Amino acid sequence: MERPRIGRRLPMTTKRVAVLESVTSAALSSALDGLALRQRAIANNIANVNTPGYKAQRVQFEDALASSVRNGDGHANPTIEQSLEPTRLGGNNVNLDTETLSNIDTVLRFQFAARAVEGPFSGMRTAMRTN
Repeated sequence: MERPRIGRRLPMTTKRVAVLESVTSAALSSALDGLALRQRAIANNIANVNTPGYKAQRVQFEDALASSVRNGDGHANPTIEQSLEPTRLGGNNVNLDTETLSNIDTVLRFQFAARAVEGPFSGMRTAMRTN
C-alpha cells in the first residue's frame, strides 16, 4: 500500500460519516425523526376524526431501526402506512382513544430520546464553562 504524501489528496469515499457520529447517536437521531413524524401523523388523524373516508395513518420505524443497529449503522427511515383498523359509518377509522394513547406514548419516547441525545453534550457544556 502506497503511503500518502504530504499535500496529496486521498480519494473520497462515497459514504460520509460525521466525525462525532456513532451508531448510538445515529440511532437516536433516527428515533427522534420517526417519533416526530409519528406525532404529525397522530395530529393529522385527530384533525380528520370526522372526515368521511379518512383512514388513520400509522408510522413504523422501530423494526427497521433495530435491524440497522444490529448491522452497525443506526440509520433508519420511517414509513407511513394506512391503518387496517375497522371503519365506522362513513369509512373513517380514526379512534380517538387509540390516538390519545399513542400520542402520550410518543411524547414520552421523544422526551426520553431527546434527553439521551442531550446527555453527552451537557457534560461538554459543563466542562467548557468558565467563571
